[in-house]
Formats: sequence, structure tokens, C-alpha cells
Amino acid sequence: MAQRRALIAIVDDDRPFRKALQRLLTASGLDTETYASGRAFLEGWDVRRPDCLLLDLQMPSLSGLAVLQQLAEAEHPPPTIIITNLDEPETRAQCLAAGAVGFLCKPVAEADLLELIVRATGDASPVTPSRPDDSACGAD
Repeated sequence: MAQRRALIAIVDDDRPFRKALQRLLTASGLDTETYASGRAFLEGWDVRRPDCLLLDLQMPSLSGLAVLQQLAEAEHPPPTIIITNLDEPETRAQCLAAGAVGFLCKPVAEADLLELIVRATGDASPVTPSRPDDSACGAD
């Protein structure tokens, strides 16, 4: 019987970035679901709960921090990794205080992201894709 693959929810209003993350995670042996907004994710997250949530911080209508704060009130919220262009110490502190298990800057270093997902899910199954990663932390 095959081992169940971790389900990772990706919430980001930037479609190309969302699709790039989905391709990376699928190539790494993870199942994914994508959402274009925090509101869309919250409307159905308890139907099929992800093992980990990758959450953009700056989104129109409902920010990633607002989503994180709403999830903190829920029973068994998914471990959440914030991915953002906004790398400010106070923002990072707010997200971690609200329950985020990780905080990464765009562009995301693939190895760092996969390592955080492994730690968040307790699943050692993701493998690093065979292409090099030259990303660094910083705003676009």
C-alpha cells in the first residue's frame, strides 16, 4: 500500500508564483491545492484540511496575517509558512506570534522551502528537484 503524500495548500494572489510553487512541490512528491485568495482558502479549508499551508502575506481583500489569525482560532490549524516580499522585523514577529511556523522571502529558495515543509509536516518524503536554485531573500 502506498504511503499517503502530504497535502500542501498554496494561497497566493500571484498566479505565476502560485503555479511555480505547485510545480516545485508536485516534482518533490507532494500533493497540492491552490487558492487565489485567503477568503477562497478559508471557505473550504476544513473540508479537506492540508498538512501544511503556504500563505502569501500581501493579498487584496484579506491579508495573509488576517487568514493566519482566523486559523489560530480554529481547532487544529495547519502549520503555516508565510511567503512574502515584505521582510520587515515587525511583520515577521507578528506572523510568528500569530502561529506561523516559518517566514520566507520571495523569491523563495527551494531548499529552504522544502526543509520548512518537512519540519512542519513531520514528513521526510519531499525530495529536492534536480535543478539548481539561485534565489535570495529580498523584495521584488
